[in-house]
Amino acid sequence: MTLKDQPAPPERIRAGRRTVEISRPDKVLFPGDGITKADLADYYRTVARRMLPHLRGRPLMLERHPDGIDGPAFMQKNVPDHFADWIHRAELPKETGTVTYVICDDTATLLHLADQACTTSHRFLSKADRPDHPDRLVFDLDPTGEAFTPVRDAALGLRRLLDELELPSLLMTTASRGLHVVVPLDGRAPFDDVRAFARGVADVLAARNPDRFTTEPRKKARHGRLYLDIGRNAYAQTAVAPYAVRARPGAPVAAPLSWSDLDDPDLTARRWTLPTVDDLLKEDPWRNPPRPRSLRRAHSLLTALT
Repeated sequence: MTLKDQPAPPERIRAGRRTVEISRPDKVLFPGDGITKADLADYYRTVARRMLPHLRGRPLMLERHPDGIDGPAFMQKNVPDHFADWIHRAELPKETGTVTYVICDDTATLLHLADQACTTSHRFLSKADRPDHPDRLVFDLDPTGEAFTPVRDAALGLRRLLDELELPSLLMTTASRGLHVVVPLDGRAPFDDVRAFARGVADVLAARNPDRFTTEPRKKARHGRLYLDIGRNAYAQTAVAPYAVRARPGAPVAAPLSWSDLDDPDLTARRWTLPTVDDLLKEDPWRNPPRPRSLRRAHSLLTALT
């Protein structure tokens, strides 16, 4: 190996009271874009202030691409032994045994995950101290084809219906194909109740627009209609975290939106990318989030609609 071929020395980044080492910082993770592990770490350091409030206390599933996004990848739940001992963890039950998840409470942990080629963090909809009681409800809206208009229409329809149910909602891109509509909850209702409520909301919206939307999980039965997916509302299911980078060409970012952003004709699920983070951070659409709500009143209102 020549000097030219040797990997770059580790890069050390100060984050609060800790210094995090980024090994092989010149390792290219996004070959088509030349984005390296150092670039990924720098991005997560930049967005940490915005991103961490959406991660703190939540178990994470880690999407790792050690050989870059064109190489083998894996989804990791259990914290590997070689992770730093100062990283917070939560041991939670599964059907047979337990899983020990990463809890990302600080910038240093975000950087450590970047060093492990974790491009994307997928978060629980509940926190580790009350894992059976979600404080987020998520509707996942993906198009059946490439057209984004059905996704916009579904998001607007959901917002109007949630307004009828007196539930404020938030909007974000998934940086994959569609949008998430997120409802902040007070965490009192268990997952089974939240999932049943989400199913009821989706059923009402589909019944109002039977030619455009469906709750049919079988693709063959959808007949081109957009699927109103409520499947993430269950114990140990996850949703992509706000500001997470997706393992796709261009390094698109899951971006919080304002509802007025739906008026932008150029909006797509991958509108914002790691290289355009400065544009993404100019404003914070979720700066003043709605107060988390109980489902009790909303359930009564939903029942009156069915």
